Amino acid sequence: MLDGRERLDWLQLIRTQNIGPVTFHRLIAKYETAAKALAALPELSRKAGRARPLKAADRDACERELKEAEKHGARLIASPEDDYPAILKTIPDHPPVLYIRGHASLFKKPAVAIIGARNASGVGRKIARNLAADLGEAGYVVTSGLARGIDGAAHDAALKSGTIAVVAGGVDSIYPPEHDELTERIAREGAVISECPMGAQPTARDFPKRNRLISGLSRGVVVVEAAKKSGTLLTANFALDQGREVFAVPGSPLDPRCQGANRLIRDGATLVETAQDIIDGLSAQRGLSASGRDLFDWAGADGGQDGGMGEPDPAALVKLRRQILELLSFTPLHRDEILREADASPGLVADMLLDLVLAGEAQEHNGGRFSLNAG
Repeated sequence: MLDGRERLDWLQLIRTQNIGPVTFHRLIAKYETAAKALAALPELSRKAGRARPLKAADRDACERELKEAEKHGARLIASPEDDYPAILKTIPDHPPVLYIRGHASLFKKPAVAIIGARNASGVGRKIARNLAADLGEAGYVVTSGLARGIDGAAHDAALKSGTIAVVAGGVDSIYPPEHDELTERIAREGAVISECPMGAQPTARDFPKRNRLISGLSRGVVVVEAAKKSGTLLTANFALDQGREVFAVPGSPLDPRCQGANRLIRDGATLVETAQDIIDGLSAQRGLSASGRDLFDWAGADGGQDGGMGEPDPAALVKLRRQILELLSFTPLHRDEILREADASPGLVADMLLDLVLAGEAQEHNGGRFSLNAG
């Protein structure tokens, strides 16, 4: 457990500009505590070539954020704490802190995500309800994103057995408005969680961040109706990257809402007709480790130095910096691609990405991706 001061340190570090989950965990690996990382930020950003030192988030504002959470019956859980969902820590960009309204005990049970179209058909909603209810009876918690359509139907059917709603804004923000009653019921009987600050209203960029958590919390993701281009398919892609099972309910090829789910089945997702198909598919799983390599595993337990190799050549570091900047563009690139293309050890690549983020030259995105800083 973190004490009150440590929890505030963690919140202050993750709320600091340019520092996302990947960079946060890299700093903790390097400095051991959030307090030491905060103290090192000015010198780190200076060494990285930043014109002005990187300034930590306002501590008073972070204290107000925690007090606001208490007012709304929410609490902050940090990733080292027992209540933090263990399965979420298997993804390299897991949030350092989560707000929760509800029961953290649900994180101890196996979870399955049910997601799909907002403009879902009546049949699609019925299928989602049936799957959610049957999975609940089998001992699974149902996770989803509290959106209209399939999400809402799944949450509603799983209230008695246990459901977790991952939201794109603060846990005190109701979105969509028509889910106000459902949100409050989930907060009482299940759990509403978010990595966003209290009071935050959801924006377009928050939904992909939310989607990676829906899949990250779950052993498998079930798609019930999804268009060819939709956030639902983005969640399915996150699931594949995270080593989760992907399931899909087939639908009419004449219905645009089913084309995305049908394509997933064509590409190898497990076809689902009943909850038993999901249970059987999960029983065949051989572990839950993410399919990609973890940026921090590359760096090793020593925080990124290549043991026994001595200090890296300054000229080689200049070359590596130039090489990574050439690889990056304004379109986010996954860290695995950067590792494959960069002519350096994993630890040095990880350190250089950290330097570029702190220098304001690179920007970290959800899913362990990086781009040039558009700001």
